Amino acid sequence: MGLGRDLNEFGTVSADVTWSVARIPGEDTKQGKSWRLSYSKRFDDMNADITFAGYRFSERNYMTMDQYLNARYRNDFTGREKELYTVTLNKNFEDWKTSVNLQYSHQTYWDRRASDYYTLSVNRYFDAFGFKNISLGLSASRSKYQNRDNDSAFVRLSVPWGTGTASYNGSMSNDRYTNTVGYSDTLNKGLSSYSLNAGVSSGGGQPSQSQMSAYYNHSSPLANLSANFSAVENGYTSFGMSASGGATITAKGAALHAGGMNGGTRLLVDTDGVGGVPVDGGRVSTNRWGIGVVTDVSSYYRNTTSVDLNKLPDDMEATRSVVESVLTEGAIGYREFEVLKGSRLFAVLRLADNSHPPFGASVTNAKGRELGMVADSGLAWLSGVNPGETLNVGWDGRTQCVVDIPAKLDPAQQLLLPCRKAN
Repeated sequence: MGLGRDLNEFGTVSADVTWSVARIPGEDTKQGKSWRLSYSKRFDDMNADITFAGYRFSERNYMTMDQYLNARYRNDFTGREKELYTVTLNKNFEDWKTSVNLQYSHQTYWDRRASDYYTLSVNRYFDAFGFKNISLGLSASRSKYQNRDNDSAFVRLSVPWGTGTASYNGSMSNDRYTNTVGYSDTLNKGLSSYSLNAGVSSGGGQPSQSQMSAYYNHSSPLANLSANFSAVENGYTSFGMSASGGATITAKGAALHAGGMNGGTRLLVDTDGVGGVPVDGGRVSTNRWGIGVVTDVSSYYRNTTSVDLNKLPDDMEATRSVVESVLTEGAIGYREFEVLKGSRLFAVLRLADNSHPPFGASVTNAKGRELGMVADSGLAWLSGVNPGETLNVGWDGRTQCVVDIPAKLDPAQQLLLPCRKAN
């Protein structure tokens, strides 16, 4: 249970209390409470934040889930926290594209001595040697327990290189040093990604040890596929593959798809029975019934979903290619696209008395989709025409005549289509 309050220019404050009840075989039931008080304030003039995120006090018999599992399955009842004080300072230097973070925490326990933890981190973006948006991160930390210091340091450098990113990571802990270089990139317009890493560890009274790893991921319309490989000198070698996907079944239709957590928000799209239509940047392709599922949908926000016109096959045309949706968390939305599949061709429509349908007459298929309009002298440019189907020609608010499309079509030739009177 908790309570928070916005104090406007004085910052924000919150307080909460947690109650735990632990029943462990062979032990008395242990129950306790933990209280926490938190305060934060942003100083706009200094472009800095200060957060006082503790005081936190826990009773002796209060247990977290990890402590409960250790007590029940490992008979480990040690490490019970008592008081925690935490102070965090953040400062941004916009002119230098640099941010600094400083954190201190002091933890006391019911059953052992107190510990202290300090950490300082600096992150900066800059341009150098013709490269843009280079990222550099430095961090150092020290923990004190029983008058012993444990120091560690970390450096991270990321450089945009071509279409990907080259990186270097170095760390030091307990007098052992690790250096790693890597490269990552995307393929297939973002549908695939890979990374390669190699490094070596040395020092700390142990022999040097090299390691390497590789990772590949591909998002297909039906599943997310991944493969990984890693090897450590004089250690282990591992290789793994995985595939994950799901199925969404509704009254409007069903489809297999990649991604999507159980109960996650998603959007069912219908392309009017036309299969193989690329949607959402090509990450989704509709099935043979014209149904697809978009899983990367945000809850409570306006989402725009579109047909990928650049990947649309030549025999398809989307007359309605963009839809919008705002869905609640866990909802399954439904949206329709208007997609025509078939040949594009010129045709001359002629009535039984050798006249032509009037200028502006509409040509539609059996689903009522407009395929084109009649121009002068009965000439019409038609899209989405399929062999052997019957099209309706209408004016004055109703269907006046119908035309039969030949069983064999040659889009390169202009058709002469008799328009017989509608029943």
